[in-house]
Amino acid sequence: MDSQGLIDRRRLRRKLGFWRIATLVTVLALVAGLVASNLPKTTRTDHIARITVSGLIQDDERLVDLIKAAGESAFAKALVVSISTPGGTTYGGERLHKALVEVGKVKPVVAEVRTLAASAGYMIAASTDHIIAGESSIVGSIGVIFQYVQAGELLDKIGVRVDEIKSAPLKAEPSPFHEANPEAKAMIRSMVLDSFDWFVDLVADRRKMDRAQVLALADGSIFTGRQGLANGLVDELGGENEIRAYLKTRDIDSDLDIIDWEVQTEARGILFSQAAPALIEYLTGLPSDVSGKLIRLGDGNLFLDGLLSVWQFGGDGTRDN
Repeated sequence: MDSQGLIDRRRLRRKLGFWRIATLVTVLALVAGLVASNLPKTTRTDHIARITVSGLIQDDERLVDLIKAAGESAFAKALVVSISTPGGTTYGGERLHKALVEVGKVKPVVAEVRTLAASAGYMIAASTDHIIAGESSIVGSIGVIFQYVQAGELLDKIGVRVDEIKSAPLKAEPSPFHEANPEAKAMIRSMVLDSFDWFVDLVADRRKMDRAQVLALADGSIFTGRQGLANGLVDELGGENEIRAYLKTRDIDSDLDIIDWEVQTEARGILFSQAAPALIEYLTGLPSDVSGKLIRLGDGNLFLDGLLSVWQFGGDGTRDN
């Protein structure tokens, strides 16, 4: 190859290197933009964070992480938990309870009870510093029930028999295929009472009530917001104005914007996390393992993507009622 050909090749390599670097910078800027777009737009200014808990409560790791992030944010001066739920899994409620209690150690946390905060939903409300409800909101349902289906007679009618061999009499009891024996019923009752005691103690501690007061309310009853205010399960009736007024007593600027913090849906994060390494490799020539590491910056946290303790919900299992 003559000297002119070598010069042209070097120029081509320099141009290719430049465009690869430019493309990499562009892709990284795109990633940064997507990260920023997944956070509330004003979380980088002082504000009041609001997180909604609605529907059936489950063991939702992303929701727990979102609550923790609001607690750790220097810009979120307070946290409002907006609640519209009949409850859900006891463990899911327990995790949210513990996360909210930790946030309450560093900043004010307020529960905004909207339609319903029953069972595990009320457990979450009681985890906050101050509970504000509507006059016709529903609160309470402090109690525990264990339900299971008895399908033995139905199976007899259609000619199906279920046989079992088990290591001990209480294994897999109670069974839907036969009546529970007294020992199985005693075991379940013991579990129900233990869960009930835990729930009652939690409410008594968080609401600063005598245990006897909570026990008088813990028969599974539900109450309107007005009744809840009278019996100590609610601190105040109202909405946003009352939330701001309470936060002002906690030295929080009442003029701060209330910004919704939301859990990102998984689809967008999964799609981008799978496609981005191949895209970067195609555009830049970087090996896929290197491009994958770029996407996993922040230890995999580039994207903000949790017995039943539930009031009036179908299915079997142990529930708060």
